[in-house]
Amino acid sequence: MSLKMLQITAPISAEANIKAISTSHECVISYHKGVALDEDHALFFLLTRSGDRQKAIDALQQLLSLSSKARISILPVETTLPHVEQEGTADTREELFQKMGQGARLDMNFMILTFLSTIVALIGLMQNNVAVVIGAMVIAPLLGPNLAFAFGTSLGNKEMMTQSFVTAFSGISLAVAVSALIGFVWPELPDSWELMSRTEVGLGGIALAAASGVAGVLSLTSGLSMTLVGVMVAVALLPPAATFGFMLGQGELKLAYGALLLLVVNVVCVNLSGLLVFLAKGIQPRLWFERRMATPYVLGGIALWTVLLAILMFVIAFRPAG
Repeated sequence: MSLKMLQITAPISAEANIKAISTSHECVISYHKGVALDEDHALFFLLTRSGDRQKAIDALQQLLSLSSKARISILPVETTLPHVEQEGTADTREELFQKMGQGARLDMNFMILTFLSTIVALIGLMQNNVAVVIGAMVIAPLLGPNLAFAFGTSLGNKEMMTQSFVTAFSGISLAVAVSALIGFVWPELPDSWELMSRTEVGLGGIALAAASGVAGVLSLTSGLSMTLVGVMVAVALLPPAATFGFMLGQGELKLAYGALLLLVVNVVCVNLSGLLVFLAKGIQPRLWFERRMATPYVLGGIALWTVLLAILMFVIAFRPAG
């Protein structure tokens, strides 16, 4: 949704500054001073739409240094009457940070959902049932940490990068370990096209992973539903991880190598495309010195993922057939 209400708790002395910000930014539809609070503070309300909302919030954040009680709350607005023209549905950096922080969190729910989705996906792969595989993708939580890593890189936020990396690595490792255990106790290699197709990698798989990363970031930054995009990213990541583990358990090292190659290619493509889209959307730190400190992370991340993708494509091109 593009309409957001900015609820601002600030000293009454900042009223003139808030008014100036409201009149100098086109995204502000209306300005209203609310009730007075204790200790010379008051509530201020700015009804905003997309456009230069990020710049308005950046300007308002200067007020947070005026008082320890100053606060800006971003509240969703379903509609307003009379109707106003709306342009786009882009979320701000602060809203994205909140979403990404939730997606990068490693907790019991994440591990349980990863465990269950791996079991369901592996059943679908072994039974050659694409509907079951897709069903597993609905509950797979692998979208969050991968896009959070790209988002943290775009901001140069080492804490988010570390947390999302640990979460993504833990999730994929759990999927591989569970699948390897099942593969070890399974009597024979199933005759399944769905399973065997995850042991090969080509340009189609690379395109799917890249499209998943782009679609994930575009959907996220637009404030749209992440469910279908989460399915796309899970399709790119979870089946190869489950196949890799299963083939390891079966002792099929050559097939396991193919699945591992597909998994690594997909991880690289999702992160590279996600980082590039964040960069194209102008997601960056608010302060100039933070942007300067984030630049090495952004350029280094793009260079690293690009080099890795080039190496992987070279390996794929010269990989022996069969």
